[in-house]
Amino acid sequence: MSGYRYGEYHDGPDPLAPPYDVRAALDEMGDAILSGTSPLDSLRDLLRRGLPGAPDRRGLDDLLREVRERRRQLRERGNLDGTLERARALLDKAIGQERAELFPDPSDEARLREAELDSVPGDTASAVRQLGSYEWRSAAARQTFEELRDLLRREVLDSRFRGMRDALANPDPAAMERVRQMMSDLNEMLDRDARGQHTQEDFDHFMQKYGEFFPENPRNLEELVDILARRAAAAQRMMASMSPEQRAELQALIDQTLEQAGLAEQMARLGEALYARRPDLAWDTPERMDGDQPLGMGDAVSVLEELADLSQLEAALRQDYPGARLDDIDEAAIRRALGRSAVDDLETLRRIERELEQQGYLRRQRGKLELTPKAVRRLGETALRRVFDSLDSGRRGDHDQRDAGAAGELTGTSRPWRFGDEQPIDVVRTLVNGVRRGAGRGVTLSVDDFEVAETERRTAAAVCLLVDLSYSMALRGTWGPAKQTALALQALVASKFPQDAVQIIGFSNYARVLQPEELAGLEWDMVQGTNLHHALLIAGRHLDRHPDFEPVVLVVTDGEPTAHLMRNGRYWFEWPPSRETLELTLAEVDKMTRRRATINVFMLAADERLKDFVDELARRNGGRVFSPSADRLGEYVVSDFLRSRRAR
Repeated sequence: MSGYRYGEYHDGPDPLAPPYDVRAALDEMGDAILSGTSPLDSLRDLLRRGLPGAPDRRGLDDLLREVRERRRQLRERGNLDGTLERARALLDKAIGQERAELFPDPSDEARLREAELDSVPGDTASAVRQLGSYEWRSAAARQTFEELRDLLRREVLDSRFRGMRDALANPDPAAMERVRQMMSDLNEMLDRDARGQHTQEDFDHFMQKYGEFFPENPRNLEELVDILARRAAAAQRMMASMSPEQRAELQALIDQTLEQAGLAEQMARLGEALYARRPDLAWDTPERMDGDQPLGMGDAVSVLEELADLSQLEAALRQDYPGARLDDIDEAAIRRALGRSAVDDLETLRRIERELEQQGYLRRQRGKLELTPKAVRRLGETALRRVFDSLDSGRRGDHDQRDAGAAGELTGTSRPWRFGDEQPIDVVRTLVNGVRRGAGRGVTLSVDDFEVAETERRTAAAVCLLVDLSYSMALRGTWGPAKQTALALQALVASKFPQDAVQIIGFSNYARVLQPEELAGLEWDMVQGTNLHHALLIAGRHLDRHPDFEPVVLVVTDGEPTAHLMRNGRYWFEWPPSRETLELTLAEVDKMTRRRATINVFMLAADERLKDFVDELARRNGGRVFSPSADRLGEYVVSDFLRSRRAR
């Protein structure tokens, strides 16, 4: 056992961790969906906030904040003229050392040399060019000037090839010749690729020969082009970010350095090829730098290259463009910017998005994200569970007790179990059946041995829930709770009262029957009219189709009736309500009374006209009027339904 080591797993997400429960993610989305948000927008909101039950996993907003903080840190890291400042400092140092060597010499030659030094231009590039042919008398000055040339050569090449500065740390003519040969072979390879003659073997041979110049270890030519193009674009942005004077001076130094190194032509060819392949990069976009520390060309280009990556990453993380998907986020860019843990967080978010579709909660229809019937059932169950959680079990006596058997009083008899039965198992008779079948050879149970305790049959009910869809429901913030209440009631009837027939009816200028799948994503109607008359007509037809069922009618509204259905099938709207609208609506109330259907109204506004109307409705029908707050609507409706069912 000495060869084994145990410890915390660090190479990505814990492979033994239980899978994430996507139902919790759907519940989080459900609150937004039921309030009127589209499934796509609610999914994006969830991914931005982060996943419930996973506090150690960051959402898109968390990653976005870290990316912005990293951009701020990079901008404050330094300024872009470090190479110019250092070149000027070395130039002044070399001239000062040469003057110190000449000063003690009284000869005319020394005075001529001093005059030549006096005539050196103030522009660094011109001064370097002029002093390139100067015969230095001071060995120290000659060494300083060579140090200046080496600096420019390393910085210029490092600004185009990451890590070149270290490769050229020791001046060596053979090393520069190898750089020239590499650039020539690189341009030839790009030309062959443009003609369609490049192969992967060509690239592999190139990397075997010059791999030390490319620490990023690209796997193919496309990756190499992407690396070089991003760095070349960053170098171009560095130049664009400087003042015109700085830009002209540095460009002259670069041109002079490349010319002296014999690389001017090859570098120009490479720049043109890279721009042609990646014109989408921000080649000439200036970048603001606020730091005080001077940065060399190579370091400045690296900073600007990272800033460009962070800008693209920020845009992808915002996910605020049409057709945005998590697959648009570059995993390599996340890893470079925020590390491996951020990649794991992103993969967790992607897995949730995939699992919601693969497990049948979301589907894409014609490019639109929609809830499936399975998801709607889940939202209804969640809404019902929240209603039960809010009920006072001691006062109301009907709460979500998951270990209870089926509704109804036990009769004392049992019968064989059938698939779908929810009655409690009769344990004694089930075991007796197993013993008899085993004939003394031990007890082994089969499906045929199970018996369930019979319960009294409950009276079935025909349930009508009438939900106001008018625009005022959205204005008052009651539209989301109304939908949650409807789904909770649907889930309650389906799970606890499967013998009941429930119908949900939405009404605004017209009324219509709503299916649960339609209800979850339904939006309010931006039309005028609260046509309770039409809704009661449809509800009456539902009750008439179930004459032997006990009628239950529940109305959720925030306004008095302002519309009715005319004989020609069109609606008539008038505000304040016309006398005909009120008379026709109350006539349907009277019909409901003759059907023995009690209408209970849940009033979501304190309008005086609405109070007067519902008082008259209650007087005619004998139903009750409730005035709950929006957050307790579900509790009131479900409790009233359960009370009426227990009474029967």
